[in-house]
Amino acid sequence: MTPAPVCSRCGAQRAEGTPTGEALAWVRAQERGGEHWLCPDCARAHVRDIEAKLPTEYW
Repeated sequence: MTPAPVCSRCGAQRAEGTPTGEALAWVRAQERGGEHWLCPDCARAHVRDIEAKLPTEYW
């Protein structure tokens, strides 16, 4: 069993048994060989930073 994600910005932890819709709002990033998570609140607050990392081919 994998551990519950922890937000790399605020430290919030996704609770076991979180409803699927809420669990899907967490953002997973792969940077420098490591896995990082953002909770829904931090993801909304930093959406511009997330979009800036997308390759230009995406747009």
